[in-house]
Amino acid sequence: MTTRSGTIQRAESYFDNGTFLEDLTRLVAIETESQNADQREELYRYLIEEMTPLLSSLGFASEVFENPDQNGGPILVSERIEDPAFQTILTYGHGDVIRSRTDQWREGLHPFKVVVEGEKIYGRGTADNKCQHLINLSALSCLLEERGNLGFNVKVVIETSEETGSAGLADFFNEHKERLKADVLIASDGPRLHPDTPTLFMGTRGAINFDLEVNLREGANHSGNWGGLLADPAIILAHAIASISDARGQIQIKDWRPTSLTPEIKEILKGLPIEGGPEINEDWGEEDLTPAERAFGWNSFSVLAMKSGVPEAPVNAISGSASAHCQLRFVVGTDADQILPALRNYLDKNGFSNVTIKPGDDLCFKATRLDPDHPWVKFAAESISKTSGKKPHILPNLAGSLPNDTFSDILELPTVWVPHSYGGCSQHAPDEHILKSISRDGLRNMAGLFWDISEKDCNQT
Repeated sequence: MTTRSGTIQRAESYFDNGTFLEDLTRLVAIETESQNADQREELYRYLIEEMTPLLSSLGFASEVFENPDQNGGPILVSERIEDPAFQTILTYGHGDVIRSRTDQWREGLHPFKVVVEGEKIYGRGTADNKCQHLINLSALSCLLEERGNLGFNVKVVIETSEETGSAGLADFFNEHKERLKADVLIASDGPRLHPDTPTLFMGTRGAINFDLEVNLREGANHSGNWGGLLADPAIILAHAIASISDARGQIQIKDWRPTSLTPEIKEILKGLPIEGGPEINEDWGEEDLTPAERAFGWNSFSVLAMKSGVPEAPVNAISGSASAHCQLRFVVGTDADQILPALRNYLDKNGFSNVTIKPGDDLCFKATRLDPDHPWVKFAAESISKTSGKKPHILPNLAGSLPNDTFSDILELPTVWVPHSYGGCSQHAPDEHILKSISRDGLRNMAGLFWDISEKDCNQT
């Protein structure tokens, strides 16, 4: 007799007998750095040598496409259509990883070798995102082993350009919109709010990167001979940045301050924890907001890097130029197309017309958000609560950014994300890792969720 508990037990055994770790080890070993042009062939290898055989073993038909954008990597589309009348789930993952920074990993670790130390499983891509889509595909495998079929249709997209802004994904979705038609996106990326409690989020903050530059003259000039006579580009740039936000990081540009933090959103965010990472600064950010409201309901301006002169070998000279690489993370209600024009207008009005704004090379992720009362959100939350015995944390959107707009706006899907990582995972940093407990729990929760979808009253449209 096939049962829900039997499906979950298969997921537990897959983790406990070491097969999960073996599979993850193979995936991590493929050096899929999408920011490194020398590793482009690894992107193909990941899709052809690992994802395609894995999905084929589950009865999926796969095809690897060239990216319509020459800056993007290949895209895999796979599908298992059991009955056109069944509901169709679209799931997603990205096989590419951020730069390895091999020399910065601590002794005994290597980005492309899985190392287990206690509760932690180290390796580049463990948290972001190889482990996460492996969990979901493996949970589908457990359901197939238990039932012999899924009871619904599944389409899979694995891209290899997420870490470079998902180049080409929107064009690809527009071109293949009919082929990717589905009823809902259920996927995994990002962190849980708390390691011990499942999280669901239904959208993301947007992100736009840009450079601020002050270029006054060629070369540098002796600070003794010319100090007090030549304008210092670093000081000008510092004052320009200081005008954008005050001393505690509160945004001063009116058009950058969102209006979408409604009482309803505040109620959803009430009491949600911000844990699992560095200790937050209570006196930073918008003063009248809670930490959860700042992270999930508000915009944040950050200076990611600054340079004037030669920081590693300073000399007594006034540099001729200064630059800063900046970012705005923004929520729904912020017009992405007006972010940089609003900044230009603000700087000009405040006497900084000599500060140049240069859009970043990375693509801009748009902000998205799905109503937490959407039927698919409620269904997923009830299923995961039944499996885990815990009420999931529900977020209207993640604080970070993903290409969620390509699913919500182009494919017109409700989007439900179930992350299998946590805030302290060192994502995008040396020593990236995932926790055993979250991985095992994620397998159980997704196995239960997929079982419940197979039994869903409306699994036939």
